[in-house]
Amino acid sequence: MLPSRLLRSVSIKSMFILRYTFVPDILEKRQPHRAKHLALAQQETLEGRLLVGGASDPPSHGFLVFQNVDKAHVERFAQADPYVSNRLVTEWTVTPLMAAAGTALTGGV
Repeated sequence: MLPSRLLRSVSIKSMFILRYTFVPDILEKRQPHRAKHLALAQQETLEGRLLVGGASDPPSHGFLVFQNVDKAHVERFAQADPYVSNRLVTEWTVTPLMAAAGTALTGGV
């Protein structure tokens, strides 16, 4: 059970999950575009909008969790991502996440 001081500090926070479906052999195909993809993600991180991002294992999908943005911002990110523009992503979706638990809500992140 969480200490009462943490329970008081937790509030529901709106976030978005960007989910990518990758082409087969993404690990090899991404190499020419990886630096620009990571730079785009790093900029979002530095500005406090990207909490975490990464691929599933095996890497069939990618997930990025955004905060303090609207859905349109996440859509613009996807459209600007070299993985999307170079067709390494076959499908992407933006899903609202109403986070109610986790260190991101209690100041741990």
